[in-house]
Amino acid sequence: MKSVVTTVIASADAAGRFPSTSDLEAVQGSIQRAGARLEAAEKLAANLDNVAKEAYDACIKKYSYLNNEGEANSTDTFKAKCARDIKHYLRLVQYCLVVGGTGPLDEWGIAGQREVYRSLGLPTAPYVEALSFARNRGCAPRDMSAQALTEYNALLDYAINSLS
Repeated sequence: MKSVVTTVIASADAAGRFPSTSDLEAVQGSIQRAGARLEAAEKLAANLDNVAKEAYDACIKKYSYLNNEGEANSTDTFKAKCARDIKHYLRLVQYCLVVGGTGPLDEWGIAGQREVYRSLGLPTAPYVEALSFARNRGCAPRDMSAQALTEYNALLDYAINSLS
């Protein structure tokens, strides 16, 4: 799984060199931010169901036509799958916070997602809306510290950009 440490080591190995000073500084910066990332992961874990439900509700409010007959959210099964996917993305964000890199999102959330959604005829805009809502609902210090919120929002932005 990709993390800052594995990425730095793999890059140095691929170039046939030892990690440089700037490589080691990147690792050190990641380690220094670990406390904030773990705080964000813990807070997200404690509120995952609520955040996912609010994000799902926000995306369906904006894209209410998806509830129409034959649309992507028209049956209870489709609704459950949409809510599950939103929760899945949030879990991947949580995993990324723990490992300190985008590996979980890259490997389990982004790779092939556009092709899957396209082949199933699913729009990505509602997922973007849901993740944007999750990003915008966070508040420091109410939900977590400012640094933890920065780490959390950066990963949500990463996921949003991959879906856009």
